[in-house]
Amino acid sequence: MKLATLRNGQRDGRLVVVSADARRCIDASPVAPTLLDALERWSVVEPALQDLSRTVNAPTALGTMPIDVRQCLAPLPRTWQWLDGSAFLNHGHLMERAFKVPPVADFETIPLMYQGAADDFLGPHDDVALPSEADQIDFEGEFGVVLSETPLGVTAEEALQHVRLIVLINDWSLRAFGPREAKSGFGFVQAKPSTAFAPIAVTPDELGAAWTGGRVHLRLQTQRNGEWFGHPHGGAMHFDFGQLIAHAARTRRLSAGTLIGSGTVSNADVAVGSSCIAERRMVEALADGAPHTPFLRFGERVRMVALDGQDQPAPFGVIDQMVVPCGAAGPERMSIENATDLIAVGA
Repeated sequence: MKLATLRNGQRDGRLVVVSADARRCIDASPVAPTLLDALERWSVVEPALQDLSRTVNAPTALGTMPIDVRQCLAPLPRTWQWLDGSAFLNHGHLMERAFKVPPVADFETIPLMYQGAADDFLGPHDDVALPSEADQIDFEGEFGVVLSETPLGVTAEEALQHVRLIVLINDWSLRAFGPREAKSGFGFVQAKPSTAFAPIAVTPDELGAAWTGGRVHLRLQTQRNGEWFGHPHGGAMHFDFGQLIAHAARTRRLSAGTLIGSGTVSNADVAVGSSCIAERRMVEALADGAPHTPFLRFGERVRMVALDGQDQPAPFGVIDQMVVPCGAAGPERMSIENATDLIAVGA
């Protein structure tokens, strides 16, 4: 099952079920008005959502409408909790050097994780409005999972039973703030502006064999201004999502709608490129003595898509965004009070 959220003038948008070819959708609001509502009542509403999925994929497809991904918000526009891990050790070791922090003794046995801002996620085509190029603007390609209610103390083996949806993420970062915040011991705040998502969230069965062992076995391809930047493989996670969920739930219950990120997808093979600029810069510094890839400037565009083994796009859709100065974002980021002209077609 594929789910998306269309703009309707409300902050949480309108839930729709998307066809297998991602060309059509059907209104799911009679079943659950928003994705967060659906997640909180998943056992009740899932059968009806599956019925809608069969309808939107039927030859006649009655009651459906074309889907315009530019009218999509993040699948989950805001939620109760967003926890981002660092499950790819290659990336973690490189960032230790980039931030000039000493290696963590238990880095390979206990996941790193910070709590991000869950109140204002970006849609797949929203402009990314940021204060200054001097803040060292960077992208970070990740995969993530969305959970049902998960009990305190859940084991890594049990945790995967609570995964309801899988998503593709661009976790925007401002690297100028990273070193100080990493050394503070209190986690990232200024270094992490709003996070962006591909338009479609999928149930694990949609990925087939690409969802195995609590890992997303797909390549995450990033382009910067239309040029290839990298395509590392998600299967290289050191900690799987079950372990990340169990780590987050060690001392707290996780509400339905909690989002867990993998951290930047990264492989040791430098030939596959990177999913963020900071990592490439550190690879350059180690190889050449100094980095030479610049951070992003206003007006640059970043595109991300997950690819399967045949180089076909995975079902999440595409993240394609431009970086702009604050105050210059397109209409997609207008306040809700001024967004009545952006109500989705068919709303």
